[in-house]
Amino acid sequence: MPNPPQPTPEEKLAAAKKLLRLPHIVVICGSTRFMTQMNEADLRETAAGRIVVKPGCDMKSPHALWSDPVEAEALKARLDDLHRAKIRLADEVLVVGDYIGDSTRAEIAYARSLGKPVRFTHPEADPDA
Repeated sequence: MPNPPQPTPEEKLAAAKKLLRLPHIVVICGSTRFMTQMNEADLRETAAGRIVVKPGCDMKSPHALWSDPVEAEALKARLDDLHRAKIRLADEVLVVGDYIGDSTRAEIAYARSLGKPVRFTHPEADPDA
């Protein structure tokens, strides 16, 4: 008798989040030029009872952690990987801002490839609309 199919890691994560009764998790995506709007979206989503994850570094603002160009490039790659993990963790993506650059476009495509719903603060910015 063949073994029943094993759940995927994504299915296991969804089941664990349900067992833990975790609130809906939203990941905020967008250009860090919209950090103020991201913070406002974080406030609104949190007030609505959702767990929010978002970019934690605004590399467009000066900081010692990314003042060296070589280290800045390595950090950017690590942050991109970290943000993809946030997308995998989340139940939904919220794209903030009216501009969609290459990084955000790639995040939207990644989220959609995983079957994650994607919302926009500016629906006209949806590259697939």
